[in-house]
Amino acid sequence: MSERPLLILIAGPYRTGTGDDPKLLAANVRAQAEASVVLFRRGHIPLSGEIICPPIVEAAGSTKVGDAIFDEIFHPYAVRLIERCDAVLRFGGPSVGAEEMLRLARHHGIRIFSHIDDVPDISTQEAAR
Repeated sequence: MSERPLLILIAGPYRTGTGDDPKLLAANVRAQAEASVVLFRRGHIPLSGEIICPPIVEAAGSTKVGDAIFDEIFHPYAVRLIERCDAVLRFGGPSVGAEEMLRLARHHGIRIFSHIDDVPDISTQEAAR
C-alpha cells in the first residue's frame, strides 16, 4: 500500500528577529519556498502562510507588515490552516508564530516533523500511480 501525499504546513520564522526589515522578511520567505520545493519533490503538498498570505492582506488593504489588517489576517490564516493539514514541518530558527503552530498541531494530534529529512520521500510511489 502506498502512502498518500501529506499536506504539510511549514512553520518557520517570518517576523521574529527581523525588526520587519523587508530584506530579512524576504530571506525567510525564500527559505520557506526552498523547503517547499524539497517537500514537493518528495511527493507532498507544502503550505506556507508566509507565501500565501501577502497578496491576501494586500487585497484587504494592508499597507505594511504588522499593521492592523495584517495582524487581522496573517497569523489567523495559518491557525485556520493547521486543522486542515496532515503534518507540520518546524523549519528554521526562533519563531513565536511557529511555536504557536506546533502547540496547535500537538493539540489537534497532527504529525510534527522537526527536520525536513524526517519527511518521508514518497515521490517514487507517486510516479507509480
